[in-house]
Formats: sequence, structure tokens, C-alpha cells
Amino acid sequence: MTFFGNDTFVRRRTVACDLLDENQLRAVVIGPGPEFEYLTGVQIDTHERLSAIVLTDEGKATVVLPSTDAGSFPADDPTLTCIGWSDGENPYSIVYALITTPAEAGVSPVVGLGSTLTADHVLALQQYPLNTCLAQEALAALFMIKDPDEVEQLAQAAEAIDRVHARVPSLLTPGTTERAVAEALHSAILEEHIAVDFVIVGSGSNGSNPHHDFSDRIIEAGDLVVVDIGGTIASGYHSDCTRTYLVEGAPCSQEQLDAYNVLLSAQQAACDAARPGMRAEELDAIARDIISEHGYGAWFTHRIGHGIGLAGHEPPFLVAGNDLVLQEDMVFSIEPGIYKPGSWGMRIEDIVHLQADGARALNRQPKSLQPYLRDNPIT
Repeated sequence: MTFFGNDTFVRRRTVACDLLDENQLRAVVIGPGPEFEYLTGVQIDTHERLSAIVLTDEGKATVVLPSTDAGSFPADDPTLTCIGWSDGENPYSIVYALITTPAEAGVSPVVGLGSTLTADHVLALQQYPLNTCLAQEALAALFMIKDPDEVEQLAQAAEAIDRVHARVPSLLTPGTTERAVAEALHSAILEEHIAVDFVIVGSGSNGSNPHHDFSDRIIEAGDLVVVDIGGTIASGYHSDCTRTYLVEGAPCSQEQLDAYNVLLSAQQAACDAARPGMRAEELDAIARDIISEHGYGAWFTHRIGHGIGLAGHEPPFLVAGNDLVLQEDMVFSIEPGIYKPGSWGMRIEDIVHLQADGARALNRQPKSLQPYLRDNPIT
């Protein structure tokens, strides 16, 4: 099932083929995954058998896949050819034939390979006279810059995960465990999405591990709890949002409160400063500099953000050393964190849509560290 009309995918493939010509690539070979789905509207998994869409600089689009899966594509689409292969055939020779002609014997065209092609397929293709590179290098702008329909789906995904976050305060009662909270959040995410991507519930010292999962640790009054959750909605687009909660029954320490105020100001400063034309590393530096100026720089151990779309993590990556210029209609996270080793952690994450005049936050849940009223959740 696809949420977009076929004309959307025809347009995307046309733009992709034009980008190949501009970047002097003969073709790209894209395996199953977000890039494949973006270009075809089809989610497919043929396990160890090769499936790929081959786009050429001449504007041709061909899906090569096992004959057993050929029914996944309409037979009457004049813009997309499907070639099925049977067990015992060599699918890589089919791909190579789509890229070259007999008259080009001895020529090694430049071919971009999609990021989801596994090593066995990559090595098999490299047995042919091809110069390979990452397809992402030529197609990055196509995948990163979202069209209005994509932005709408990402906004819906953000609203869905916000509704789940609104339930968190009622779950964080002293005496319960991280696991119990995570199980409840898993069910809540499925009420709002079709799949759970991840659930992080990091209380107390566990919060100092940015990618802690959850454990049987008993949550205590006054704990800081990092809750980072995400899911996939029916259109295939992802949600991702982090809030840090204070468990009712005891105050946090002055050290924690001071750090949180710095974190909140750093996250808001980055959200306010984001503009088309700035470099990804500049946005990372805005939050990082504020955190470092207050003495917490060593405790901010990851990049400030990542793109999101049909993948939960995708370019652009907002990190030191990335001079990528941010463009209008990119959608990405802004999520600085401060983690005192072995003691506590905190993170604030919003997904934002970069517009001409700045970043629009798609997540709307409150960021205050004060305990939320269980009888008055934000909706």
C-alpha cells in the first residue's frame, strides 16, 4: 500500500536520473530499504536474493527481483520495467546488462550503489568492470529535501509520538521499573503507529548512557528519566522524540537543575538559529558551545541531530566536521544532551522542518523539567 500517487514516484525517479547525468554516473543500483521505497512506493524483502531498482542516466528505471516477488509491482506501468529472475539464474549479469551495451566492452562505467545493498551483492557486482561509488553522493539532495506530502507525514508522525509522550508522567511512579514503563510505552506507540522503532527509558544513573535501552531498575522519587521513543506510521515515515522527566516525590539536585537549564537554552538556541544556508556543523556548534561554556562540554558526547524520513536516522547528520549546507525543506532532529558518567543524564529532542525563515518544531510536548500533572496531561 502506498500513500502517494504513482506520479510522485515517476517524478522522483525522473529527478534521480537527471542527477545521475549531472554527477557523471551511468547508473545507480538501489537495494530494498528506505531509498528503494522512496523511488517505488514498495516495501519489499527478498532476503538473500537480489532485488534492486536500476536507474540509468538515460532515464530508464528497471526493477530486478526474484520471479517469486514480481507481483509486488504493477505490470502496466510504462515508466517502470520489472525483470524477474529464477533460482539458478545470475541476477548480477542482468543488472550489468542494464548498465552497459555490447559496444562498450572494456569500458568501466561509474555506478552508484545504494546504502542498503549488502556486502554479498556489492562484491558480486564488483566482479564486473564497474567503477562503484555510493549512490548517496549523487542522490543526497533528492532524499534529504522533503516534498510537502512528506513533511505532512512527518508532522503526523510527530503528533503521534507526542500523544505517547503525554502519557509518560502517569507511568513514572516511584517503585515501578524501567521495564514496566517501556512495556506500557510499547503498547502506547502501537496505538498511534503501525510499528515500534525503539523505546529508551533511562532512569537515574542509567540515563547517563545515551543509548540505554531499559532494565529492571526500580524508578525512585526525584529520578531524572530520559525517555526517547519512536515509531513508524502507516505511510512508512518515522517519529522520534526525547524528553527528560523528573519523577514526583522528591526534587532534583541543584546540579541537575543547573545543567538542565543550560541544556534547555542550548536546544532552544539551536532551534532558533537554524536557517537554510548554514552548515550542518555550525548548527551543532551553536548548542555545543553553550553547553561547553558552562562546563558541561565533556558530557555532551554525540552529534546534535540527524535527518528523518522513511528511515529513522538518515542524512543530514548535524555533526562537527560536516560542511553540508542545510536547505529549505530538510527535516531533522535537534537533540543535545548532557550525561554525567555513572550518575544521571538528560536529553531534549525535537524534530524540526527547516523553512525559509527558520525551523518549525514538529514536536509540541512541553520541555519543562517540573513534574507534569497527571490529571492535566498536555494534548
